[in-house]
Amino acid sequence: MHTQSNQWQVRVTLLLAFLILIPSGYGFIGKFIELVHVFRGEAGGAFAVAPIMNYLLASLGFFCLLLWAARRGMFRDIESPKLQMLEQEQLLDRDRKDVPLFHK
Repeated sequence: MHTQSNQWQVRVTLLLAFLILIPSGYGFIGKFIELVHVFRGEAGGAFAVAPIMNYLLASLGFFCLLLWAARRGMFRDIESPKLQMLEQEQLLDRDRKDVPLFHK
């Protein structure tokens, strides 16, 4: 049963990867080729500069966030935040036993 669950999860992940990454990659590569044409002096791809710079700057920002998070150790213990949240939820629920959930 566990193996079937893993196989199903892998298949769904691969399907979603193909459905999302292939069109995204196609669009990005097309815009990048147009950007290369702009740098060569052809006027046909001038409209590609803004989207490509947008993609590159956004990607650079996300990459910097990834490096910052890795450097601060945010990927060392990914289980404790959820446990802390559940503990705090339990404390809040214990403190609010006399308060009804829905006010009429």
